[in-house]
Amino acid sequence: MAQKGGAPFLLSLFMFLSMLSSLCDCHPHPVQSMSSMAAVRAVSNHTTKKASDIAAEVAGYADVAKQIIDLAVFGAAQNRSYRRLAHFTDTIGNRVSGSQNLEMAIKYMYKAITQDGLDVHLEPVKIPHWVRGKESAEMTVPRAKNLAILGLGSSVGTPPEGIEAEVLVVESFEELNRRASEAVGRIVVFNQPFVSYGETVAYRAFGASEAAKVGAVATLIRSITPFSINSPHTGWQDYKDGVKRIPTACITVEDAELMWRMAQRGQRIVVRLTMGAKTLPDADSFNTVVEIKGWQHPEQVVLLSGHLDSWDVGQGAMDDGGGAMISWEALSLIKDLGLRPRRTLRTVLWTAEEQGGVGAQQYFNIHKVNLSNFDLVMESDLGTFAPMALQFTGSEAARKVMEEVVKLLAPINTTKLETHGEGTDISPWMQSGVPGASLHVADSRYFWFHHSEGDTMMVQDPQDMNLCSALWAVVAYVVADLEDMLPRKPLD
Repeated sequence: MAQKGGAPFLLSLFMFLSMLSSLCDCHPHPVQSMSSMAAVRAVSNHTTKKASDIAAEVAGYADVAKQIIDLAVFGAAQNRSYRRLAHFTDTIGNRVSGSQNLEMAIKYMYKAITQDGLDVHLEPVKIPHWVRGKESAEMTVPRAKNLAILGLGSSVGTPPEGIEAEVLVVESFEELNRRASEAVGRIVVFNQPFVSYGETVAYRAFGASEAAKVGAVATLIRSITPFSINSPHTGWQDYKDGVKRIPTACITVEDAELMWRMAQRGQRIVVRLTMGAKTLPDADSFNTVVEIKGWQHPEQVVLLSGHLDSWDVGQGAMDDGGGAMISWEALSLIKDLGLRPRRTLRTVLWTAEEQGGVGAQQYFNIHKVNLSNFDLVMESDLGTFAPMALQFTGSEAARKVMEEVVKLLAPINTTKLETHGEGTDISPWMQSGVPGASLHVADSRYFWFHHSEGDTMMVQDPQDMNLCSALWAVVAYVVADLEDMLPRKPLD
């Protein structure tokens, strides 16, 4: 409610700031860029350049790239993104979709970015509002043991008195189907091994509905992580239409293995599960949009992004506070150097990513009318550990350009361009043919902390965030300032 009441003020403030920026060009174009632009000024946006011409144009940004890197890694902006993230997460905490904390986070970022001297506005969206409520689980047979659980997003609750039932432990959907007759009236425990997140997450997403099909009364899912210190990991789950909705929660790897071993010995296992989860009507929220307007083609956009929401455990520092902060920091670095690219740089801090990219999908639905003006979409949502490469999806001609761009990152040793840019929030754009990019970081520990109480500032390293910010800023600025937009590949 407070967010709605502040909207007229925020809108008026944004209009005032926009008017000031139009009266005073506070971001003059750098001399270094002007020299490279002059060499190719006669080439139209629709002309195919020779590889040597592209290489020469991009190489002309070497000095600018070094300035950005020096400022981020060694200069006055050193550790700034880390400090911003620490203050933000320490002040707000976790920020689940629909919560007051998320509303506070959006207000916090609006104020902070305004004070940073960047243009910022809010775009309204509707987002899911699921509330965890009180929850507990206890094994009562063959011995008493409290089970650490986290209810899964969108789960229904149990009756107030809870559910107490025998347990059936399985290691796969195939085993569940083979033993379907044993599942009736039971709590199904999935003890699936971790293969990869992309493969194993299906048990979290669909385990409840698959178990309900064969008569189970609830499910407990082994947390989707390769490493555990008795830490449950939550996440979104999807009920299938036409299937009874049963309560579902994640348990620790240790407890899933414990019950599997007991079951292998033929021991009878009974668990009492209590969950107060409920889904409320969709809530009002906002995507937070920050811009440096392009000097020549302001209608053309290079978009950087991370998501502002998190789960309701930990601090949401890694997922995805770090990605949000480096996407803000990239524009701060460019502003601080007095740079203003040919095209608009636009950072979007998404809302409700964890519920399936809800805020981003609504943004796409509104802005896809201008699809041809989106030059590159970028998302950081796999942590801000030490950067190793840039991942890219686009045409072969665009890849040739990006291969030259990443060469500018030689001072921080991240000159590798990999395939497959990824990100829930930018996927609608990439599926529509817009080139996309994401960070490949040293993420071997990412799923240790993912969606758990362990996602705190202790995971973050300031130097790693400096490097990620530098990479993000260099790539975004150079692509936004090149003479031509990145070539598109035709859609099938």
